[in-house]
Amino acid sequence: MKIGELAERTSLAPSRIRFYERIGLLQAVQRQANGYRFYDGDAVLALKLITAGQHAGFSLDELRALLPRDLAAWDHDALLDTLRGKVQHIEALQAQLAHSKAQLLELMAQIEARPQDISCAANARRVLSALPFADADYPSHEDPPPVKPPTATPRRRNPPRSNP
Repeated sequence: MKIGELAERTSLAPSRIRFYERIGLLQAVQRQANGYRFYDGDAVLALKLITAGQHAGFSLDELRALLPRDLAAWDHDALLDTLRGKVQHIEALQAQLAHSKAQLLELMAQIEARPQDISCAANARRVLSALPFADADYPSHEDPPPVKPPTATPRRRNPPRSNP
């Protein structure tokens, strides 16, 4: 099949297919007498594997190392080891994201818990001084009250806006 048909069958742009060929992800193709590329059915499978691998988080270099030159000759153990490693990497990223999310939610709760009698600037100093990496030597024109742990009170969807 010509590159246009391959592009249509894989939903990839012809330039993307040529790029994958140029970097060695897609095996070199036969050329017809007129110079057109001619792809066999394995090219469809290879491109779908590349696309699926990218969606799963594999880099192009990882995919190049993972995909065999002959799609009928997979190294079962190496494939499973690589996939297990990717799952572990994803799990580590998930843990890191969960930690970051928890920190941001805590920060949001502290910001939302601004006492009415202090300014936004004083509240910012109050919140920042409670952060683990914060430096306690902030210049201050007013002493902010200590940070209190957030309470589990229901929040309004759209709280009224107040001027800082």
